Amino acid sequence: MTQADFVVVANRLPVDRTPDDEGWRRSPGGLVTALEPVMRRAEGAWVGWAGQADTAVEPFEFEGTHLVPVTLSAADVELYYEGFSNDTIWPLYHDVIAAPTYKRAWWDAYVKVNRRFAEAAADVAAEGGIVWVQDYQLQLVPKMLRELRPDLTIGYFHHIPFPAYGLYAQLPWRKQVLEGLLGADVIGFQRVADAGNFARAVRRQLRYETKASGILVPEGETTRVALAKAFPISIDAESYIELAQKPEIQQRAKEIREGLGNPRKILLGVDRLDYTKGIRHRLKAWGELLEDGRATVEDATLVQVASPSRERVEAYVQLRDEIEMTVGRINGDHDTTTHTAIRYLHQSYPREEMVALFLAADIMLVTALRDGMNLVAKEYVASRVDNRGVLLLSEFAGAADEMGSALLINPHDIDGMKDAIVRALEMPAAEQGRRMRALRKRVRDHDVEDWSEDFLEALSVFHEKASSAAAAAQITADDDGSTPEREPIDETDAG
Repeated sequence: MTQADFVVVANRLPVDRTPDDEGWRRSPGGLVTALEPVMRRAEGAWVGWAGQADTAVEPFEFEGTHLVPVTLSAADVELYYEGFSNDTIWPLYHDVIAAPTYKRAWWDAYVKVNRRFAEAAADVAAEGGIVWVQDYQLQLVPKMLRELRPDLTIGYFHHIPFPAYGLYAQLPWRKQVLEGLLGADVIGFQRVADAGNFARAVRRQLRYETKASGILVPEGETTRVALAKAFPISIDAESYIELAQKPEIQQRAKEIREGLGNPRKILLGVDRLDYTKGIRHRLKAWGELLEDGRATVEDATLVQVASPSRERVEAYVQLRDEIEMTVGRINGDHDTTTHTAIRYLHQSYPREEMVALFLAADIMLVTALRDGMNLVAKEYVASRVDNRGVLLLSEFAGAADEMGSALLINPHDIDGMKDAIVRALEMPAAEQGRRMRALRKRVRDHDVEDWSEDFLEALSVFHEKASSAAAAAQITADDDGSTPEREPIDETDAG
């Protein structure tokens, strides 16, 4: 098997089957974009599921990257992915907005599948290589991988929130998950608060000592330091800027406005259909503004894109029904023959159409009840090459830590959200420009390439130490035939 010095492990491969099922195409998404140059330079490998249950796929090359598919059965998908990952971990880590379900069969499947991913990574990683594990579906992989391959340097990035200890403590397997994550040398989070929540959970559950961003992890008779800190993810800003400057995209934005009856203002929401996104709260606020007469359908229209998500999970089926009933009621109460209160779109769109929507929208509504980051906020800002538009951003989204020039809102405060929407509707162009320029500078200065470089730079400190230890081990082995344990890393060297 091909051996790679740099390996990414994620739930999914960075490719999707083509419509004719004859080949592969690159998946859209920031993670794939961020890691593509790193993968090319390192001739790296990517371990992940190919997206089809009960289908074994041999490793293959795609655009300079060695792809290693992990096979999942239909039962694995149901228990490990739809069950434990998305009906236990997802709601628990998003502040129990929906109640998590705890099933031992789901946990058993999660352990089994995580081990399968760890074994695949162990097989493909070169001696002394770097492995970067991605997200909540694979929280046990770092420890399993360290046990299989102690020579590797291991990173893990957590894309979703990490909950406060009072919530995390509900998890029946709380110690095992913490121990799994601490198999990594560097554990990255979206927000400083998430890293703090993780460190507190480690202190309370495992009684390990923490010091600044370092966690002292017992390892045999020695102790090593794991680094747990925030590395906020971003987007490929230049790709959005480039699209937004294309005449055909700008023309499409004009067509969108015309198709909506050329209202004075267009409000836009773009979300996966998920209970964490605050879509219900947003619709409630907009419906009340229309009811109160503070907004009219002739003056403003809300476009809500709700892309399909987890359609086999009952909570999501119920959410869709509730949202569509609410949209129907508001439109029934307020539509005219020429204008609509809400244009609801339950589908996904290519990036070009999304950028046209961003250009057409005067106000972007990001009302998440809890979100690791929310890249849509950054995509909207990057697309506004005219330095116009207003971003309403939930303070419970990770993006709020970086985007203070947005109108920050508490989505649970419906009256406060209504006031913020009215303020956005009436905001002068000069104020829009000041805010948008500040937001765009932040997004351009801290793009997804910076994110990956920052994380890998932190990981490289551990890699260099491990390489030095390996060299010393070889010298010692040459002298007396024994091999010392991996050298513990001084926290001060780790950032």
